[in-house]
Amino acid sequence: MITGELKSKIDRLWDAFWSGGISNPLEVIEQVTYLMFIRRLDILEQAKENRANRTGRPVENPIYADDTQVLRWSMFINESPENMLTRVRDGVFPWLRSLGVEGSAYAHHMKDARFTITTSNLLTKAVDMINGIDMGDRDTKGDLYEYMLSKIATAGQNGQFRTPRHIIQLMVEMMAPQPGDEICDPACGTAGFLVASAEYVERTHREALFEPTQRQHFNESMFHGFDFDSTMLRIGSMNMLLHSVESPDIRYRDSLAQSAAGEADRYSLILANPPFAGSLDHDATAADLQKVVKTKKTELLFLALFLRLLKPGGRAAVIVPDGVLFGSSKAHKELRRLLVEGHKLDAVVKLPGGVFKPYAGVSTAILFFTKTNSGGTDNVWFYEVTADGRSLDDKRTPLLGEDKLGPLVRDGALSEDEHAKNNLPDVLARWRRRNGSEQERARTEQSFCVSKEEIAAQGYDLSLSRYKETIHEEVEHKAPGVIMDELAQIEAEIQQGMSELKGMLG
Repeated sequence: MITGELKSKIDRLWDAFWSGGISNPLEVIEQVTYLMFIRRLDILEQAKENRANRTGRPVENPIYADDTQVLRWSMFINESPENMLTRVRDGVFPWLRSLGVEGSAYAHHMKDARFTITTSNLLTKAVDMINGIDMGDRDTKGDLYEYMLSKIATAGQNGQFRTPRHIIQLMVEMMAPQPGDEICDPACGTAGFLVASAEYVERTHREALFEPTQRQHFNESMFHGFDFDSTMLRIGSMNMLLHSVESPDIRYRDSLAQSAAGEADRYSLILANPPFAGSLDHDATAADLQKVVKTKKTELLFLALFLRLLKPGGRAAVIVPDGVLFGSSKAHKELRRLLVEGHKLDAVVKLPGGVFKPYAGVSTAILFFTKTNSGGTDNVWFYEVTADGRSLDDKRTPLLGEDKLGPLVRDGALSEDEHAKNNLPDVLARWRRRNGSEQERARTEQSFCVSKEEIAAQGYDLSLSRYKETIHEEVEHKAPGVIMDELAQIEAEIQQGMSELKGMLG
């Protein structure tokens, strides 16, 4: 959990960047990421040196040569502010750009990287803050990065916006990536889904990663991310490197405009929150996607793309706007029919409307499906999330303590009152029982299953409200005749009272 002290440091650093003329949030994150990466390289080198001292052997694959030792973090932070700026700008950064293996994703994205910190005062503040972070603590490092990303408070072009970390974690836990998976996010942005997947595999399959071939797969061929924003690609690449994935496949690709032929049937798992606030011209869209679904809507085109990219048996968990679930256009209906009849639609998880605030107020759901090319949908599991642990206004204030937030609760199940504030642990638990006891749940419950036949009969409408039943409390009303008799009796009693009163006064 990120501390209030660290938040204050980041806020002060943010203000310093702003005062120093760097006001673009992505540029601030990019510059801080470079410095975090430079520090991490020095920490890795120190670990190699310690290992060499223990074994009495030379340092294995040293990062720094004799003539580049002065470029290490531990060396230049002891310089005067002016000398440190000169050293980083004229020495460290040119070396950093040339560090990657020729042809690697790192080398490709870093060749255009720019060091834009121009004052020694700003660099000193940034270095001091980063020097105070425990870079060995994955949670602290991840929380720091997440807090910086939260500073991006406006949606980008084409409806890009940050996916909340706890929603990413829920989707990853539900998909449970395996060491042999090839995972892809065709609209990766800062690589949040890929980072969370790497963390999951390291946590749940640590022993498997000790095997050299498996570790090589983890570092070089397990994670694939596409984007057409060069800044996002650099931040995504550095984010993966900071999370110990040495050479991820993060590359430029306009996913909807380029043919997917070269990537078709390649990936075993897709996790994504694609941009879905726009339309593309037919001429700007890959022809092979138009064959799957003829539309200009980006959200439908991305779903068609996911089906192309997945290998048979591959799984996907993707966020879609509500309109995908019930849209009445021919393209909407055909795509839903394709998911239900042509492949295996596993689940629809409805998210509350405020999940993406303050970036956007759009209502969304998560679709879970498996590519089969031969059908397989039997029952579709629905869950209506009404609370995700945070207020659903622009502030998104935590409603519970840190140990009760997210899909993984440290100290057992949540109480009924706590569940009302955070449904995510229940989503995960019931997802794992979707083929068992969940089949018996009534339509009045928060989760339930619906047969393929019923969905087909409803025109493949996937909106949860179409199938959920609401219990109306039965209220008994008296018959009109009884009510009239009671009124007559009351009237008679009033008249009698009036008569008695007149007699008393007379």
